[in-house]
Amino acid sequence: MTKPSTVAHGVRHVEVSADAGQRIDNYLIRTLAGVPRSRVYRMLRAGEVRVNRQRVRPDYRLKAGDRVRVPPWHADVRAPDQVPHSALERIASQVIHEDERLIVVDKPAGLAVHGGSGVAFGMIEALRAIYPRGGRLELAHRIDRDTSGLVLVARGRAALVELHDAFRERRVAKSYAVLVYGRWQRKLRNVQSPLTRYVTAGGERRVRVDADSGKPARTDFEVVAATEAVSWLTAVPQTGRTHQIRVHCRQAQHAIVGDEKYASDVELDRARAAGIKRLCLHAATIGVVLDGRKWKFESPIPAAFTDAWRALGGGADSTR
Repeated sequence: MTKPSTVAHGVRHVEVSADAGQRIDNYLIRTLAGVPRSRVYRMLRAGEVRVNRQRVRPDYRLKAGDRVRVPPWHADVRAPDQVPHSALERIASQVIHEDERLIVVDKPAGLAVHGGSGVAFGMIEALRAIYPRGGRLELAHRIDRDTSGLVLVARGRAALVELHDAFRERRVAKSYAVLVYGRWQRKLRNVQSPLTRYVTAGGERRVRVDADSGKPARTDFEVVAATEAVSWLTAVPQTGRTHQIRVHCRQAQHAIVGDEKYASDVELDRARAAGIKRLCLHAATIGVVLDGRKWKFESPIPAAFTDAWRALGGGADSTR
């Protein structure tokens, strides 16, 4: 087996956008892939890491607009043969677009976008193995492990900065296909409930509606088809909060089919009885301007998604 190669990186200054709310230690552990955790904590203790030019404790939570100084570092990069060959083949087959600045992947459900927290590798580690001479590859945004669909990957720092700016300034248009339990009322066109992140007693990260301290969040919805048992929706997030669509659907009393975090036990039992083994949330379209050019990418609805629709009573008798 080929040993990991060592790669050196210079000082970086990163402006926080999508990672707001995350602890600085967890952010660094994920960002500095290949650097031991002990080294990350030494960086923090020694003041090598600065946020807005100030030293911070490991439990500091990042805020949107924070500027993080990431010190020089060396990391062991996973060699191509350390990601299972079957995973490399699968992910390579899901690349729907690539050029000198951008890679677009149609991520399957169940695959994490990056390794960590007990996950040996994710989509980005596999892509770095697939494109060993492709320059620096970085996620421009994230979707949940259980969500399928489109993910943008930047090639090089300039592309990453431009994409991050586009997300922060809401110049990225995304839509999701969603299946929820029950008949969604067509007059409910959007949910605007502030969201906050928290950790359960069991250590799981969750999100809830919090009118006092939550961050503003809005999701627009359109009914594609509906029966009394299940509704097929298009969801367009106007903000980019963690688990936003999932929690907004739950807030509207229509949990997403197969949602292990936010659906009730009764709803999950219904899904299991129908043979549904996935979260029915799919990142179907994404549009962005890069290098002055407008891009729009589309992902077909997975077969497992339409199978779930039929299994729960959707189909020819639905209203459209």
